[in-house]
Amino acid sequence: MEQTHWQRSSRQSATPLHVQITQYIRDKIVGGEWPVGTRIPSQRKLAEAFNVNRSTIVTALDELTAAGMLEGCKGGGTRVINHTWGALAVTPPTDWGTYVKSGIHRPNLPAVQEINRAEFRPGIIRLGTGELSPELLPDRETSILLRRVADRTPPLGYGEPMGDPSLRELLAARLQQHGITVSASSVLIVSGALQALQLISVGLLERGSTVLVERPSYLYSVPVFQSAGMKLRGVPMDSDGIRADLVNAYARQYNASLLYTIPTFHNPSGTMMSEERRMQLMNASEASGLPLIEDDVYRDLWLDAPPANPLKARDRTGNILYLGSLSKTISPGLRIGWIAGPQPVLERLADIKMQSDYGSSAISQQVAAEWLSSGMYEQHVQQVRELLRARRAAMLNCLNRYFAEIASWNTPAGGFYIWLKLKAQLSARTLFDQALRQNILINPGHLYDRDANQYIRLSYAFASIEDMEHGLARLAAIIRSISC
Repeated sequence: MEQTHWQRSSRQSATPLHVQITQYIRDKIVGGEWPVGTRIPSQRKLAEAFNVNRSTIVTALDELTAAGMLEGCKGGGTRVINHTWGALAVTPPTDWGTYVKSGIHRPNLPAVQEINRAEFRPGIIRLGTGELSPELLPDRETSILLRRVADRTPPLGYGEPMGDPSLRELLAARLQQHGITVSASSVLIVSGALQALQLISVGLLERGSTVLVERPSYLYSVPVFQSAGMKLRGVPMDSDGIRADLVNAYARQYNASLLYTIPTFHNPSGTMMSEERRMQLMNASEASGLPLIEDDVYRDLWLDAPPANPLKARDRTGNILYLGSLSKTISPGLRIGWIAGPQPVLERLADIKMQSDYGSSAISQQVAAEWLSSGMYEQHVQQVRELLRARRAAMLNCLNRYFAEIASWNTPAGGFYIWLKLKAQLSARTLFDQALRQNILINPGHLYDRDANQYIRLSYAFASIEDMEHGLARLAAIIRSISC
């Protein structure tokens, strides 16, 4: 809800508050923003949004209900049932709610939707956000590179299906430095790694296929495969990564079509897959003929030592699709990622991509090529590593001060995340709500594994060190108050 202006002016008006709120909601309905069938926010959320007592909200809703615009639901909540002008129309107004429910793409989990909305509230301390802080984004360098691109008048038409040739050449050379034997013809440019997963789900898998994932996994928090009719099955992890000794059994039991893994600085656990475990996973994949998707978007964010070579560097049979991105190192707004793999597979995915968006932004691709060819990328990433080390140290210091008696954790060797395990059994919903009331936004563990209610994904990448310290101190106090 966007009521910032309302909050500034409402109490200065001679019009009673409940009348103003009634008019505000009526305007939402009549204007079509809340069409027939819409479930409006709860009384509690409306009261918080308008900064009034709940009784004021109840008075406003009662008036709209009496006017025939709202109706209470049997299962709780209130829905829009009519427009003032729609009641006079010959044909009833469109029930957009039916269309919304009929869409094939699943909505985000309710908690994810709440997080997405809350991230932009003023004063929020974001302790779980998986992206670089605005303080770490390369504004000055990007401005320089944009001017360079503009001076050459970049192509403004549609590009090649596989992406900009110069960028693919640069990426192929970079991947070869990591031991991956690949040519530009085996690299596809995509609009971020998430689009890569979407293309794979609709271009390579049959509806009803099973995808094996680590448990916990980032994929449980985004419905990309589920929306395409796929099923996710979690394979347990330990301190060395996914349990490779279980992969073949899971693949047989669930007739799995492929396995998705983040072996380097795993999201959400921060785990770094050991060298021995990588070999075991490769052997299991080859023995069962199970293809792998290797998501390696955090590779360049090592903080202690460069990570082991990717799984793809050991691939001699074309069994692995390798995903990379600039979203975690330069900017999520650039929307540039890539897939490396067998050429026929990438041509299939490129064809589907052309059907959906006619290729990634040509200007973004030109800027990405400038980053990689100028040498500025390595300079920037080195600086980001230094800043992330300081942020990691600050978060670990706070955890030692405030959480030593109530939680446990491991120190990640890179990436963004610390997988915090609470010692007490708490209601994840209660903790999330109470933290949000104090302007602290967390990513509860059940987003990544439905049984991980004792976990919280913390990120040291986004919040400032000062906000991080304040937020963690408050969060520890909330946890203690709930545990009592």
